[in-house]
Amino acid sequence: MEESSSFDKDDFQAKNENEEESSKMLSQSRDKQGHGLGSIHNEQTDGENDTSSGDTMLNQDSSKVLAAEFERKSTLERIASLEIATKEDVDAGSVYSLIMEKDFRYHFQHPYFRLFTAYFVTLCNFLIYAEDPVAHSRSECNIPVIGNDFSFIFMKWLPNSWSLLKVFMWLIGIIAGVFIGKFVFHTVLFNNIFRLKMFHDEKGSWMTMFLATVLALFIFSYVYNAVLLIGGDYTTPFRISPYMGITNSIFMKVAATGTWCGDFFTAWMVTDIMLQEKLYPYWAKGPRRWWNTKFNRIIVFWIAVVVSSFTVIFVIATDYINWDKLNRDFLHSNEMSRSLLASFILVLDVVIVMQDWDFPHFVGAIDIKLPGINTAHIRFKIPKLLKKLEYWHIHISGKWFNYGILFIVILLDLNMWKNQMFYAPFDYGQYIDDHGRIYTVLDAYSLAYANKTTLTFSYRNSTVNPETGDLYVLGDTRMNARYNGYALGLKGLAFIPSLAVFLVFVMMIAIYGRRPKPTKDNPYGGRLLKRRRKRFSARKKWISLRAWLSGTTPSLTHFRRRTSDAAVRQEEGVDEVDTQLGTKAVEIKIV
Repeated sequence: MEESSSFDKDDFQAKNENEEESSKMLSQSRDKQGHGLGSIHNEQTDGENDTSSGDTMLNQDSSKVLAAEFERKSTLERIASLEIATKEDVDAGSVYSLIMEKDFRYHFQHPYFRLFTAYFVTLCNFLIYAEDPVAHSRSECNIPVIGNDFSFIFMKWLPNSWSLLKVFMWLIGIIAGVFIGKFVFHTVLFNNIFRLKMFHDEKGSWMTMFLATVLALFIFSYVYNAVLLIGGDYTTPFRISPYMGITNSIFMKVAATGTWCGDFFTAWMVTDIMLQEKLYPYWAKGPRRWWNTKFNRIIVFWIAVVVSSFTVIFVIATDYINWDKLNRDFLHSNEMSRSLLASFILVLDVVIVMQDWDFPHFVGAIDIKLPGINTAHIRFKIPKLLKKLEYWHIHISGKWFNYGILFIVILLDLNMWKNQMFYAPFDYGQYIDDHGRIYTVLDAYSLAYANKTTLTFSYRNSTVNPETGDLYVLGDTRMNARYNGYALGLKGLAFIPSLAVFLVFVMMIAIYGRRPKPTKDNPYGGRLLKRRRKRFSARKKWISLRAWLSGTTPSLTHFRRRTSDAAVRQEEGVDEVDTQLGTKAVEIKIV
């Protein structure tokens, strides 16, 4: 928060100077009116004409003075109530966007484009899930690293003391991952060495600890396998491997549900931020006003999350809607197009993060409220019964809460891209016909004893299943998706867009996301400031020329502080004071 302090100080100092000048002008006008009222009162008292007409004139003059004072008071109240960009309303460093040049970044981070990106990636995730042949596979799921961790904690239990050893080792792995992630990666590497702003002041520690725990469990699973060598051949079936013990179809249903939840929270986060923000003040004024009234945003969120989540989970879990029946071979995909789609989804995931106005440092004065609740933070205090931990508390901010969920979605999308890139029908208990259509084997016996000879269309279409009396192919499911046997190098070209976006992402963090020491010359050190709008442009010159030809007064097109001499203001009358008060009101509102 160091970078925004100088901006706030100058902003509030300018505001106070404007208010002081307005107060001085009001006091001067009051003195003049008070002096005039005193002279009228003396003339009426000392003169001989003490009639009712004189009292009437005095009352009229007094009413005019009181009305003028009331009008000036209301003017000052209007000035004080103007919407000034304070630290509590907007990010003081990002308020510069109000006068930024409408270049690529202006449109790239515009609310409409951010909303389109968030909801379009959700649609793409549903499409690739429907076209993914792995989602229909009945073979055992095999995922590197994640599969090892899942199998280490939940699967392949040996009896007796071996189970205690396994529990002890994965508990040690979790504890080691938490401490390594917090003190080695977060504190030493990201804060002290790289000096990244996004990880400053305990920010991002939960995500760092989560990733470190995943890696620690993966390493400890191999340590556990080394210990199992003591047991000889008896322990061989219980060794940890990437195989998770569940089918690919079940895992993909869980992954699709998790991806949906992550995409929904991300899209809703973007929607909520766009309707709460004040950096683009001229878009969706009516919806934003309604959205921030009372508890409208909270009520709409919970209605949407309950209805949409129930619908999506029901459709995914029960296969109530069959994409192949709806599609009817109208639009089919192959492994190349699916790889491109998976790469495009990864690009959109990273773009959502880069579209944030506080990217790449994620340090801002404004706290956006979390979706569905009326607070910008989640805090958990440790019970005071634990004396050594009584000063500890758990704090999750809105930025890391939402982008942490998005990061898990990126991991799932990376697994989806891996499936499309290295997909081969035989590895997933599937085969293809002469037109490249993919068939999925459903019976467990064929999957258990399958080989590259029996798992072909020619064999399945000519061999009878003794249990059913029908051809094997009639018991298999056919998809509209295709497999054309593209080379791995050609499919690897699909990863180039994702690789380019990841490189830009890392470069932006390395260049603008670091935390340099603030200096007098660069108080916003490391901050990615927006380009200031050009002071003079062809469009503004044409507007000024057209106004000059029509004889109208040109409108204020850029911010300009007027400086006038106090002595000149003191010599001018009440009307001039009111005019200057109105000018100050405009200037304060813009500032």
